[in-house]
Amino acid sequence: MNNAIKKIAIVGPESTGKSTISIALAKYYNVPWVPEYARYYCAALTTDCTLQDEINMFHGQVALEDSVLATADTDFIICDTTFATVKIWSDEFFDETPQIVLEGLKNRLYDFYILLDIDLPWQDDPLRDFPHMRDHFMEIWHKELKALNANYTVVGGIENRLQNAIEAIDGFLKR
Repeated sequence: MNNAIKKIAIVGPESTGKSTISIALAKYYNVPWVPEYARYYCAALTTDCTLQDEINMFHGQVALEDSVLATADTDFIICDTTFATVKIWSDEFFDETPQIVLEGLKNRLYDFYILLDIDLPWQDDPLRDFPHMRDHFMEIWHKELKALNANYTVVGGIENRLQNAIEAIDGFLKR
């Protein structure tokens, strides 16, 4: 795995355009993209999610990221969310975070985060559950990113969201 490759993560509450923006950014910069493993995992669940499922999603996200990093030949990659989402959902639903996730948060750092704002209209999706808790989860994302001492910026905008994200990444890359 190439540790010189920077990791840029697109994060935020549900229905903020993370997948759409991350795919568009990867295409714009012509860099690899790491999809959100939990989306595929949860789509296949036939029972309620358990803490073990959260651990499985952590491992799946890490494996996807590592496979992209192992084959990347670019200065950076775009990650459609991170396993910090596992911490947020574990805390919310189970009142605890698996130790492996807490260790991962300390040891598997990202170079830059774009926290997508909740200014987009809610889009229904079978894997989304909390249209009325977007402010709550936005506050949690700020708290979690600050706890990681993360380099992040909030990106919003409906018509110009992608351009705002590009400007944020360009600013990060010039530092």
